[in-house]
Amino acid sequence: MRCYYCGHLESKVVDSRSAEDGTAIRRRRECLQCGKRFTTYEKIESVPIIVIKKDGSRQSYDREKLQRGILNSCANRPVPIEEIDGILDSIEAEIHNSLAREVSSVQIGQMVMDRLRKIDEVAYVRFASVYKQFKDIESFKEELEKLFRSES
Repeated sequence: MRCYYCGHLESKVVDSRSAEDGTAIRRRRECLQCGKRFTTYEKIESVPIIVIKKDGSRQSYDREKLQRGILNSCANRPVPIEEIDGILDSIEAEIHNSLAREVSSVQIGQMVMDRLRKIDEVAYVRFASVYKQFKDIESFKEELEKLFRSES
């Protein structure tokens, strides 16, 4: 495994443990050249998920891309990274359990919004504002009103 810090190809495993509800193995490694430690994950290779974009184009599902979007919406909010990883894991599990090989970006966006709404309303509104591409302040206001109505 290539060292994250110096790029050296040899490292030793210092610790291994189950991660992500037993679907992965978390390995703590130490570089044999620079001595720094880093973490790797070993997962079962799964059937790739194809995302159908709003314009009809198709692309491979990218966990990191979705994670960046969620992280941006949670910036400066009290949302732990473990919570974000949980959102990503549950979305991926839901897609895999549906046995569908293709999923629309609209469905994924809705799954994220449903989960963010339960965790942090500000992060939810931030994500919704980018995802739904509000055209004006009125459409943004309507989304906020929906949020307030669902709370009461």
